[in-house]
Amino acid sequence: MLSYLRGTVAQVDRRSPNRVTLVLEVNGLGYEIQVTRQVGDGISEHQNEVQVFTHLIIREEQPLLYGFASSAERDLFRQLVGVSGIGAQLAIALLDTLGLSDLVQAIVTGNIKQLVRTPGVGSKTAERIALELRNKLSQWRDTSGVALPVSSTIPSALQEDVEMTLLALGYNQEEIAQALGALSQKPHLMKTQEAEDWIREAISWLS
Repeated sequence: MLSYLRGTVAQVDRRSPNRVTLVLEVNGLGYEIQVTRQVGDGISEHQNEVQVFTHLIIREEQPLLYGFASSAERDLFRQLVGVSGIGAQLAIALLDTLGLSDLVQAIVTGNIKQLVRTPGVGSKTAERIALELRNKLSQWRDTSGVALPVSSTIPSALQEDVEMTLLALGYNQEEIAQALGALSQKPHLMKTQEAEDWIREAISWLS
């Protein structure tokens, strides 16, 4: 099995918003790899050297190679595709939408509202992912070195209320995560469970 490939970027195809394909030249051979958005955003064509952690899936039609920015991201992908009904494309979509640490945190805490933000993931699928992987990922996270998102110190119910309100107001997930990360450093806010206080402070911070 290919653990990783290191070589020169020959081509990056970003024509599809939901799929980034990398052609990596290694010792004169061009490997076509579907990579996560994080990998695609971090590379440019004709770099001297790029390392991509890989996972190979063998199908009757053709083998498919997937690439990740870290071994932890690849290991999480492997856990996801082991869940009944979760294919490679849905696993990639989960990683692209939530990112490594937020995705692990959502599964471990059973945060269904966060999981269903991924296109193609409904509530039943999200519940199945959380049910099958919660205990596995809780142990794996402790040994893999995956950092918790800063806002994980906020009670999950409170965080969900604040996030849903801010999303409805037009803020995107990245902006909300940054705001919650900053606000979680404020001792007076961490003492309150009132969503209205957090929402008001978040809007002020984002403005």
